[in-house]
Amino acid sequence: MAEEVKLIGVWGSPFSRRIEIALKLKGIPYEYIEEDLTNKSSLLLKSNPVHKKVPVLLHNGKPIAESLVILEYIDETWKPNPLLPDNPYDRAMARFWAKYIDEKCVPALWHACWCEGKDREKAVEKVSACLKHLENELKDKKFFGGESIGLADIVANFIGFWIGVIGEAVGVELLTRDEFPKLCKWRDEYVEYSVIKENLPPKDKLLAFFRARYESASESK
Repeated sequence: MAEEVKLIGVWGSPFSRRIEIALKLKGIPYEYIEEDLTNKSSLLLKSNPVHKKVPVLLHNGKPIAESLVILEYIDETWKPNPLLPDNPYDRAMARFWAKYIDEKCVPALWHACWCEGKDREKAVEKVSACLKHLENELKDKKFFGGESIGLADIVANFIGFWIGVIGEAVGVELLTRDEFPKLCKWRDEYVEYSVIKENLPPKDKLLAFFRARYESASESK
């Protein structure tokens, strides 16, 4: 009996795209189900009744929620092209940086894009501190995972692609080559990596989405 793999996601979500990237790296066929978060489906509410969010992976009918949890589930279930290294210490470090990016960097970057004035100045300082840790961790590596895309790289997709698009929409640049040369080099390699490049949302569509959101927010003030 063939395995049934489905992904409930949203086209512009970096969290949904993390799962698509992992499945493509592993060569796992799957059915993609686009969710409307303004009118959540019964499938989503049934599959993730706790958070009611995407992404949700359905593997032979069993739901797994939360992108970091799903990524580890995928890596444990399908062994080819591992996302985590063999060495226990290296695995622990990959998990550490993935969690750091998810819990510290992404919220700080998001906040810095949408706040204004003195709030933005403070937010940008916080972002710089977060990104400096990643800059130092990269050292001379091509990716966080070494020579190949790993768990932390997939989780960092928001930094690699989304933050540039959102920054263009709202008029702020958070990742500069002068301040973060290694991180910018990583970003350039990352978005050109074939599996990543093929599984990013269309830039024009994403830019239009965030510009409309920014204009709507500005008009409501």
